[in-house]
Amino acid sequence: MDRIGDLGLFLRVLDLGSISAAARSLDLSVAVASQRLKRLERELGVRLLHRTTRRLHATPEGMQLAEQGRALVEDLEALTGGLRQGASEVSGTLRVTMSAAFGSQYISPLLPEFLALHPRLKLSVNLDDQIVDLVGSGFDLGIRVGALDDSGLVARQLATNRRVLCASPGYLQRHGVPRTPADLLNHDCLLLVGSRGRQDTWHFRDRKGRAVAQRVQGRFETNQGELLRDAVVAGLGIAMHSVWHVHQQLRDGRLQVVLPDHAIATTGIHAVMPQRRLVPPRVRAFVDFLAERLGAQPPWER
Repeated sequence: MDRIGDLGLFLRVLDLGSISAAARSLDLSVAVASQRLKRLERELGVRLLHRTTRRLHATPEGMQLAEQGRALVEDLEALTGGLRQGASEVSGTLRVTMSAAFGSQYISPLLPEFLALHPRLKLSVNLDDQIVDLVGSGFDLGIRVGALDDSGLVARQLATNRRVLCASPGYLQRHGVPRTPADLLNHDCLLLVGSRGRQDTWHFRDRKGRAVAQRVQGRFETNQGELLRDAVVAGLGIAMHSVWHVHQQLRDGRLQVVLPDHAIATTGIHAVMPQRRLVPPRVRAFVDFLAERLGAQPPWER
């Protein structure tokens, strides 16, 4: 970058005809400008200027440098100008990855509004229930549901992730309503198999705040939340679900909450980003937008 700066100074000298005029235009002292020109000549190993009492003239080598170097300096100025503009406005391509179910259900309807707010922005969305390496895969941002693993990522909570046990009214009529976690041993419990393996131990706190861990089992398990939701609605058993995933079924009576007096730990829905000293405006704008839309009272809790 020093060489590019010195080259730019050299071109300014040729354009204005003197070192003093070029120095003034760049807010430099004449002494500093002269030292930088000498440094450029020394590094290139050629004389660039003939200095006379009245005017400076480029040597043949100086003329060659000016002809080929001007385009380089102009291209760099255009590039850095574009980067500076991009650092102050929401532009460029935002690459984001998120849970397929949550992304489809809650983020997708918000995207047209966000793009309308930022017409210079391009958006690339990846739906994937697997935990993706943001840095290695080139993503600016990830939206993750549930407890976060310790990592070198920066996280901001967008909303709470409240969870409940639920079952269909038909299943509970046929098999009875459990009153305690221990009663789950007599029920078909539908299991989610995630990145942490089979989730067959369910954790609760009773009304007195005491922790209860109950091992459960059943005839159905899956790695997809949609299949788990379809199975519990169909009456195959009892399942643990995030409220955002089943709130409509709870509202219309196709599902009802089981063991309401035994609370399940609330986790979060987070935006996670690689650690950066300067967060790009496109990332900051999207996170702020989602935090405002999901916020203190998420749509599924209204």
